[in-house]
Amino acid sequence: MDQETYRRLISGHVSPFVGIPVRLFLTVLSWAYCLIVGVRNALYDRGLLRVHRVAIPVVCVGNLTTGGTGKTPLVAWLAGLLGQRGSRVVILTRGYRSEKGVLSDEPAELASACAEASVVVNGDRVAGAAEAIERHGAEVGVMDDGFQHRRLGRDLDIVAIDATLPFGYGRLLPAGLLREPVRGLGRAQAAVITRSDQVPAEKLEEIEGQIRAINADLVVARAIHAPVGAWGADGGEIGLEALRDRRVFAFCGLGNPGAFFRTVEACGCVLAGSRAFDDHQAYTGACLAKVYEEARGQGSDLVLTTSKDWNKIRPLIEAAPSLPTAYLAVELQFTAGQEALTTLIGWALGVRIVDL
Repeated sequence: MDQETYRRLISGHVSPFVGIPVRLFLTVLSWAYCLIVGVRNALYDRGLLRVHRVAIPVVCVGNLTTGGTGKTPLVAWLAGLLGQRGSRVVILTRGYRSEKGVLSDEPAELASACAEASVVVNGDRVAGAAEAIERHGAEVGVMDDGFQHRRLGRDLDIVAIDATLPFGYGRLLPAGLLREPVRGLGRAQAAVITRSDQVPAEKLEEIEGQIRAINADLVVARAIHAPVGAWGADGGEIGLEALRDRRVFAFCGLGNPGAFFRTVEACGCVLAGSRAFDDHQAYTGACLAKVYEEARGQGSDLVLTTSKDWNKIRPLIEAAPSLPTAYLAVELQFTAGQEALTTLIGWALGVRIVDL
């Protein structure tokens, strides 16, 4: 089952004759998953499972749901903030390297977005933190996608919550997209509502109200993923003005592809067509040939993707004839709560951080 079909199934957008029995089966599985998650969290809460502290402060950026909350721009912002105050920042990620030692999509995207920080890839976060200190002289660790990884101690937990799908249909995996019950927010100190420009103001108020009902002490900020331009294979920039009114075919392999397509449209592009692949799609020449075939059929003069996908498709682009192809670069911009969040980060790390 591909990602799009799965999401249609768990969200109730399929025939009830198929959807109801399958969702019932997935709900039973989610009860078992909930039990496992609950027991594990209880063991950590009671000190029966050990939390390993390291010699540097660690800030965790994570989420409650699987895929597509827009953590990477938040990690990049945080790494930049800490780096600009002189700290040697290392990002700790659980990603993996291919057999040839090449970074996989998310670590490669982090390395590209956080040029001022080193990236350590290790599924064992404690071992990764030790490597960060020994090999890179890390002074601060930023743990990417680690909210549920409780073995490595942290000084601050920041949770990214996607405004377009904040609580994963309200159900745990596999019946929904939640990695743990929403009450897990009680462990966090801050939440950043991402893509806050893609929902109405009243929806944002509702989300924030739900968050504060779980943890009234959370620092809550709001942010958007603001496009800053597009870059092609030759390194040339296509400015935002140059994108306006251009016929674009957009494709991506993300947990929340719709958010990317809306961002493309927000640039003023004419979205002639789009194609959503599964998250962490392993692209092939055949995949791209289909993309270009569809793009030409829609009369597009530019194919646009994400920086995450770009890291995987660039070698294929260079080997195949194509339409002009580029990736859309975005950066995190806060619309509310940035000062409070920055102050909290400084307090947690025992330093004074000037809001840059």
